[in-house]
Amino acid sequence: MPPEQIIHFQADGIQLTGALHLPDAIPRPPFVIGCHGLLADRSSPKQIALAEALNRIGIAYFRFDHRGCGDSQGPFDSHDLLAARCSDLYHAIQAMQSNNALGPLAGLFGSSFGGTVVLATAAMHNVPWIATYAAPISSRSITRPSPDEIQTNDPSAAKQPTPYEFDISDRLSKLSHILVMHGEKDDIVPLSHATAIYENAREPKQLVIHPGGDHRMTDTDHQHNFIETCRAWFGHFFSH
Repeated sequence: MPPEQIIHFQADGIQLTGALHLPDAIPRPPFVIGCHGLLADRSSPKQIALAEALNRIGIAYFRFDHRGCGDSQGPFDSHDLLAARCSDLYHAIQAMQSNNALGPLAGLFGSSFGGTVVLATAAMHNVPWIATYAAPISSRSITRPSPDEIQTNDPSAAKQPTPYEFDISDRLSKLSHILVMHGEKDDIVPLSHATAIYENAREPKQLVIHPGGDHRMTDTDHQHNFIETCRAWFGHFFSH
């Protein structure tokens, strides 16, 4: 794991926690922010591996826990979960842009529901480069968690059903500079979500489908391809 700095920041009066990975001996590097999935936290192996890969090409990486997840405060539950997580990401961007150790925002990465958050946020704000893996664009055709699967920092809300209705399909045409990655056999988020993102987004864009790939990206060849493709994608920041 690359060295990290633990950073706390505020979103809507809630203290959130993240880990910043800085490349060696590079003053004020550009940075990428990563968003974890619905039931995950910032310790995702995909994000840690991506942080290391981006550090090697001179890009910093910030991975943080959304409210109610990992080391961040606040309830997991929300009357509008997507809006709450978009607010978390927006405030993470603001916190990193005010960090004197960092240069400009290079991009955003999101996995699963974290990809939805990244897409929804990038549709409203200027983001140079975007990458998603297994991101759903609506809640209609995906497998959603049961209350028993939800772990939260607010025990009183742990067994409550979480509002989980969302649809960002009308925002996809506002997106560009986007890498869309998905497993062909994802049984949580159908492949059709990835093709819809790609077809509706504007150039430049790239679609990568892992043959036989699942939602968790368990295949080691797919993991390697994911890292190398994302590193090349965010590396475009230096040539634009």
